[in-house]
Formats: sequence, C-alpha cells, structure tokens
Amino acid sequence: MTGKSPKQTRLTISQLMLPEHANGHGNVHGGWIMKLVDEAGGLCAMRYAHRPCVTVAIDSMTFEEPVHVSELMELTAEITWTGRTTVEVEVKVVAENPMSGDRVATNSAYLVYVALDERGRPAPVPPIQPETDEDKARYAAGQKRQDYRIRQRELAKQAKQ
Repeated sequence: MTGKSPKQTRLTISQLMLPEHANGHGNVHGGWIMKLVDEAGGLCAMRYAHRPCVTVAIDSMTFEEPVHVSELMELTAEITWTGRTTVEVEVKVVAENPMSGDRVATNSAYLVYVALDERGRPAPVPPIQPETDEDKARYAAGQKRQDYRIRQRELAKQAKQ
C-alpha cells in the first residue's frame, strides 16, 4: 500500500447556506455545520483508504464565528495522521460572503475514521507520507492526539469496572 502526502489528500466542499439551514437566531445551525464537517472528513478518509470508513471520534469542535444564511460555507479536509486501520482528518470551515468576498474562519475539528473491509471489520490503510516540516509536525501532533484518545478510552473502561 502506497500512501500519499497530506496535500494530495485535500478535499474541499462548498455549499451555499440557505434559510432551511438556520437556527432561531438566523445563523446556520451548529448541528448542520457538524454534519457537513463529518461528511467532508468521511469523504476524505474514504477517498484515501479506497474503502468505506466510519466515524469513531470527533475531537472538540468550537464555533469561533457564526456562519450566516446566504454565505458560502467552505469545508477543507486533509489527512493529518494514519494508524494501521485509522485515519485522522482535520476539517477547517470558512464562511465567505459571495458578494464581498470577505472570508472568516469559523471552526475546525479533528475526526477519526476506521476503514472497513467487505465484512465490516477494520481494514488496513496506507500510511500517510508527510513531506514538509509542517506535515511532519502535524503528523506528530496527530500521534499525540491518538495516544490521548486511547488513554481516555482505557480510563473510561476502568471506571466502568
């Protein structure tokens, strides 16, 4: 299995935000944004793994700025780290006023997906190939996040016993 560089995994989705996407305050509903973040991340993971991928974790998502109805929401997903069967994807969200061209970064999140084989069991994924110093730093940070996720899961299991 040959991997790709993070840049080669980049996927961008753009969607105009309409009134049906609004919450009671006239901004785009956070749940709608979360749905699109997961879709962008999942598509990025599937395209990379060439297999079905399912969401196993979403790291905290903080909404720094609102997305408004009539703005173009752009979601950019990129692989940051890979394990044996898992893929971490960073998704960044930007809202753009299509009339003025003004762009605002609204939020980002790291999501983890597991690739599945034909029987629905975890399947190997190609290792990501970091090229630049920035890629390597993002990969190392991804490994730390994954180690933290595993520790938290183990602590939760111990707490249930």
